[in-house]
Amino acid sequence: MFRIIFFLFALFVMVGCSGWYGASPDKPLSGKRISILSLEKSLKPDPKLSVLDVSLPRPLKNKNWPQAGGNPSHVMHHLAASGDLEELWSVSIGDGSGSNVQLITSPIIANNRIYTMDVEANVRALDLETGRTIWRVNVGDNEDENRSSGGGLAVASGKLFVTTGFAQVMALSLKSGELLWRRVLNGPVRTPPTVFKGRVFAVTISNTFYALNESNGKTLWTHIGIAETAGLLGGAAPAAEGSVIVGSFSSGEVFAFRHENGRIIWSDVLTAIRQSSPLSKLAHIRGRPVIDSGRVIVTSNSGRTVSIDLRTGDRIWEKKVGSGDSPWVAGQFIYLLSSLGELICLEKIRGGVRWVSQLPKYEDEKNQEGPLFWTGPILAGNRLLVGSSHKEVWSVSPYTGKFLGRIKLSAPIYIPPIVANNTVYILSDDARLVAFR
Repeated sequence: MFRIIFFLFALFVMVGCSGWYGASPDKPLSGKRISILSLEKSLKPDPKLSVLDVSLPRPLKNKNWPQAGGNPSHVMHHLAASGDLEELWSVSIGDGSGSNVQLITSPIIANNRIYTMDVEANVRALDLETGRTIWRVNVGDNEDENRSSGGGLAVASGKLFVTTGFAQVMALSLKSGELLWRRVLNGPVRTPPTVFKGRVFAVTISNTFYALNESNGKTLWTHIGIAETAGLLGGAAPAAEGSVIVGSFSSGEVFAFRHENGRIIWSDVLTAIRQSSPLSKLAHIRGRPVIDSGRVIVTSNSGRTVSIDLRTGDRIWEKKVGSGDSPWVAGQFIYLLSSLGELICLEKIRGGVRWVSQLPKYEDEKNQEGPLFWTGPILAGNRLLVGSSHKEVWSVSPYTGKFLGRIKLSAPIYIPPIVANNTVYILSDDARLVAFR
């Protein structure tokens, strides 16, 4: 009886799928086949904003870039970097990306030194004007397994704070690199630390948010977010302003905490709008949240960018566009590099689209071969700088979105440039650090 039932079931399936077994398939539909990914809707400029002039703050010369995003709020507005950006010096900071490891740690700048960390967990202090190595220490956990993707650097109160993929947070002496204290957390730390009001904030790969004492590394409070089985490489350093710390997670969750005790002020979640590919299902917030003028700007890989009231947690506006990079706020405008390779200028108050510039998606656009990946933007010297996987950094007009020029480098650029003292510093994927002025 079982064999008979199985045979009838199999016969039913074959008939339902293609008529009687052995019948010729239906004739394919005529017309051009379009990838489902191409059906993702792009943003369009708002016609009502066509008469709005893009007005930016005057370029400001900053001496330091002491932590991810430039400062705890992650708002640097318009940085000074005039001229043609000619190369000053170029040095290796150690080992770059390989077949099973990715260089994602951005350099930081403080007290006329630039600090870096390579994939072998070698931390270096370099002279800002020459690139000469002043000291080097290895902060790896095991001599046999010393390769790590993730973590980051921050300088505050005369210390260099380091997070690593070895589930550690530590403080080093700025003068010599000597270890001052070390803490082991519950999982690898993919995000750079944020140092704010005597506390070091870090998020592990398991979405546990830690607040540590800056002096000794002691845990002050924690928050456990929703654990995710998959996510993008890297993560967002928390943003802080006033008495509030804003943390984001690979689950798409956003929380605003009281920085002193971890009490939750409000929360939100940026879930996927559409799921046209496995990657779009990830709600990971990889770009840093930004706090500016009482608002929190957050973008997610899921296809959402939102503006949230810092005090109440109410959403002010939302755009159906996502990114794996941090938004850049300058005056009354927000610049965003979308997951579709669009460089977008948004009006900050209502989120209206002022202009959209589509960056190349392929090295060979005609045959759609060699996909390109972009990172950024940052605003310096009246130009937006974006790095790419085809070994170039492009300059784009922040006023119109038009292409201005390019810098060629030795390897792909997956880490946005940083700026200090009218100089742009770019770290390429082969661990080559280059200064331009």
